Amino acid sequence: MPRYALRIEYHGGPFVGWQRQADQSSVQGALEEALAKLEPGPHTIAGAGRTDAGVHALGQVAHCDTAKDWDPFRLSQALNHHLKPAPVAVLSAARVAQDWHARFSAVERRYLFRLLMRRAPATIDAGLVWQVPRELDLEAVRAGAAHLVGRHDFTTFRSSICQAKSPVKTLDALSVERVEGASGPELRFDLRARSFLHNQVRSIVGTLERVGAGAWAPEDVKAALDARDRAACGPVCPPHGLYLAGAGYPEDPFA
Repeated sequence: MPRYALRIEYHGGPFVGWQRQADQSSVQGALEEALAKLEPGPHTIAGAGRTDAGVHALGQVAHCDTAKDWDPFRLSQALNHHLKPAPVAVLSAARVAQDWHARFSAVERRYLFRLLMRRAPATIDAGLVWQVPRELDLEAVRAGAAHLVGRHDFTTFRSSICQAKSPVKTLDALSVERVEGASGPELRFDLRARSFLHNQVRSIVGTLERVGAGAWAPEDVKAALDARDRAACGPVCPPHGLYLAGAGYPEDPFA
């Protein structure tokens, strides 16, 4: 059976997350239903990452197997037709080897988090950013973030229901930039790692917000990390500012 890689964008608001769940709307379920309209029968579409309820994607990567040998462009357009009106779009499709796997072949995941700093309620970006009513200290946030880059035991920044075998992960990069977004000033957090723990990004951003607000010192982030205790973590921020920005592979299937 031919195998195709799919690059996917979605708004996570209406969904319980990426993963298919019985009697609930999921991104995986929407894609599998769209594919079933092209080729009858049960389908399983595997994704590079399992985003939670409310989390968005700019570059989720998935793969599917088909009975028909599709032109990749026609496959992407046919899926988009049947995905309507769900806020999910297949940006591109590519034929890949039969042993290529969206999750297991990935060597990197990239996440973006958008934090809007303004007092007036967000309207245009409602549901797309986490909003705080004050300016945060960018340099303090960066100083706190520096303690988290590298290989660490991230137990403090791990959900209590995380199913990963080990809390030890390598955070390859964590950069924070201040930008003037359409709705006002934002801090944008870019994180890169081979893999992430459940709620790791939201736990990190929620903790760094406390640093930027002056409630924590940058050194408190290191103390929390070293504690290896979930109780030492700052607040976990809401999901709607988080985006799965992309996944990396030894060879880009969409190049």
